[in-house]
Amino acid sequence: MHILRPQFRIEQDLALAFAAARGFGAIVAADARGPRASHVPFVIERRDDRVIVQIHLTAKNPLVELADGVRRFLLIVSGDDAYISNDRYVSRDNVSTWLYESVHLSGVAHLRGLDENRGHGDALLAASEARLPKQPWDLAQMEPTKREQMLSAIRVINLVVDEIEGQSKLNQHKSDADYVALVNRLADAEETASRRLAAKMRALRPELEYQNTEWRAGRVSEA
Repeated sequence: MHILRPQFRIEQDLALAFAAARGFGAIVAADARGPRASHVPFVIERRDDRVIVQIHLTAKNPLVELADGVRRFLLIVSGDDAYISNDRYVSRDNVSTWLYESVHLSGVAHLRGLDENRGHGDALLAASEARLPKQPWDLAQMEPTKREQMLSAIRVINLVVDEIEGQSKLNQHKSDADYVALVNRLADAEETASRRLAAKMRALRPELEYQNTEWRAGRVSEA
């Protein structure tokens, strides 16, 4: 990942927390034909001093045979983004740009045995179901034969992370006037992603005066 400015860099522990909270990304590796990628849910584990991202793929996915314990994989985890037009600022002649947050986790990928499929399924479901306001569903509720058929059709891969990169490009380098003008525009946008970015930007400079919002004790509420 190319970090555009030092103030955009996400510290490693925060980058891991960001990735874990998202729980979904694109896994990429290359063979003789070039890059291959799949979109996958994942769980992150800390084992001793190691960070391990565990994913699964269907058994026929070409990435499975690339997880040979030698080849490097890259997991790309993206957050919200928003296009920013030049005329959204107070000052003149800014560069139109995109705001975004993203984390890259890379390392060597290891294919796991079929005996790990159930444990991975349980861990992934626990993390995913916790995102929903309902009683969690788990594999124990599935008809046993169907469950075993489903689990036998996947392969689990451990990505042993040795490089953590994160970037939060939220116009931290802009003047207060331009920053406030942009936050106000994002907060008024129809897109939920833009409004979430506005809230994060307010949190970075809570001392500034924003339109139609009050910032108190770390919370944003409509004025």
